[in-house]
Amino acid sequence: MKVKEMSLDERPREKMLEKGADALSNAELLAIMLRTGTGGMNVIETARALLASCGNRINEVAGLSTDRLCQIKGIGPGKAVSIAAAFELGRRCAAEAAREEHTSVSSPKAAVRLLFPHLRDLDHEECWVLFLNRANYLISKERITTGSGDATLIDIRTIIRRSIEKKASGIILAHNHPSGNAMPGKADIEETARLKKALNTCDIVLIDHIVIASKSYYSFSDEEMCRF
Repeated sequence: MKVKEMSLDERPREKMLEKGADALSNAELLAIMLRTGTGGMNVIETARALLASCGNRINEVAGLSTDRLCQIKGIGPGKAVSIAAAFELGRRCAAEAAREEHTSVSSPKAAVRLLFPHLRDLDHEECWVLFLNRANYLISKERITTGSGDATLIDIRTIIRRSIEKKASGIILAHNHPSGNAMPGKADIEETARLKKALNTCDIVLIDHIVIASKSYYSFSDEEMCRF
């Protein structure tokens, strides 16, 4: 059945206008972003197919790259970009809400609050850095590199250069594990040791390295792994 053949109170746009966004299902909200269906499926059916491909978990959809979205039947580049943009706005909104004008990063939990909105739902690895002053107040946070589904590069030269430019006294390194397992691997431990040694030559402290998964995190500082 085409959407225009549905009753007005079943059509996503009309339903949202009448009852508000919170009255819509995840599939109906996605349908509004998709706008049209394709190839024998109406837009709601296309949205349901997208959800089903991610185990009906909206946070899994949020982490899909545009390339991965385009592999879903009925979703081309235009629709993929619209979906990715909407979820990115959501992440930025969450990050903005968590950010204060002067943020003290005095514990791994405080760092995780700043980083979770950026890293928890991705289907690829990214490396981020929190740059801190001597009082552990946040100067800025930046994505340093973007990697694949199971690896990312810790760009030591870039991290040191940016730390010096920002006059940071310490940094907190972070990256994510899309697998959902926050435990660091051998490469994570070795790269952390290399970064710590390089930072020491510039009188910059590696305060922590945090590995973020979908529902958990691992702090090198908590586990005393930053004392190499």
